[in-house]
Amino acid sequence: MKKDNKKIIYWLLTGCVLIFIMVVVGGITRLTHSGLSISSYKLISGTIPPMNEVEWHEAFDLYKQYPEYQKLNNHFDLQDFKDIYFWEWLHRVIGRFIGMVFIIPFLYFLIRKQLTKATIKKSIVLLILGGFQGFLGWYMVKSGLVDNPDVSHYRLAAHLTTAFITFAATFWVALDLIFPKKKEIEKGIRNFIRISLLVLIIQIIYGAFVAGLDAGFIHNHWPMMSEGKFIHETVYIEQQPVYKNFIEGRSGVQFAHRIIAYIVVAFIIGIWLKARRLILTKYQITGINCLLVGVTLQFILGVLTIIYAVPVWLGVAHQIGAFLLLSAMTFTLHRFSK
Repeated sequence: MKKDNKKIIYWLLTGCVLIFIMVVVGGITRLTHSGLSISSYKLISGTIPPMNEVEWHEAFDLYKQYPEYQKLNNHFDLQDFKDIYFWEWLHRVIGRFIGMVFIIPFLYFLIRKQLTKATIKKSIVLLILGGFQGFLGWYMVKSGLVDNPDVSHYRLAAHLTTAFITFAATFWVALDLIFPKKKEIEKGIRNFIRISLLVLIIQIIYGAFVAGLDAGFIHNHWPMMSEGKFIHETVYIEQQPVYKNFIEGRSGVQFAHRIIAYIVVAFIIGIWLKARRLILTKYQITGINCLLVGVTLQFILGVLTIIYAVPVWLGVAHQIGAFLLLSAMTFTLHRFSK
């Protein structure tokens, strides 16, 4: 690591930590059904929550105009509304704070000419990803303000997956600066890790589908979906045509998420088996060990989340596990790449 790069590396890693915190708060927001509590988007004034009873009643009256209150939460009083408002407000404020943490230091480093051309290009991509992530957040919320008092699981998946990809990309740029020297690589295992990363991202997308469709609240058995049934019959008959069961049906989506979990485990074991034949650096060994620990922890958390029907703390822990596993996969791929 070059001394001149230290500040830039700390800046990027701070961004990674903040994205991690935002994803955790986003998970709590989803699991507490708080995401539709704020139905307007005000970039500047929206950072300040209601400050007195009059403003709270105005915010509550606005919430009452939308389907979530009218169809699900018409029993809510003001205190109930305050409880869900907090998580959505915090989620949005963290998003704005991340934007400032990225943009202001970027401009400072740019003016001071402390960024190489390559890092400038990568940083611009990160800023675009961050802005797109914010847009997807509002686009997702809009889908729950029309008729159905719930957000589109497709938009939720896009919002969550973009957050994970933004984190991975930021982490990768930081790793480029931490490990600037190029090295010889074994393309076979590198390509295998790339495929494993793609499978992991597909699994993250399906995790978002499960969350968006509340599919974790059904079939709360493991390894069977129900007593004596590895595949529940609703996996095939819930939606028509059949393929829709696996992208829109609660049973089909949960089944796909279960099966892809086994595939992720198989790929990570495959990485470990392939790596055993090679002479590895200490960082490559660290990456593979983190993958093995991470996938074991994540698999256990996934099973417990299903068995106990998604209590908030377990749902959040499972999401954190996915985040840590993606971190380990990104680090490992970087160490096996040039």
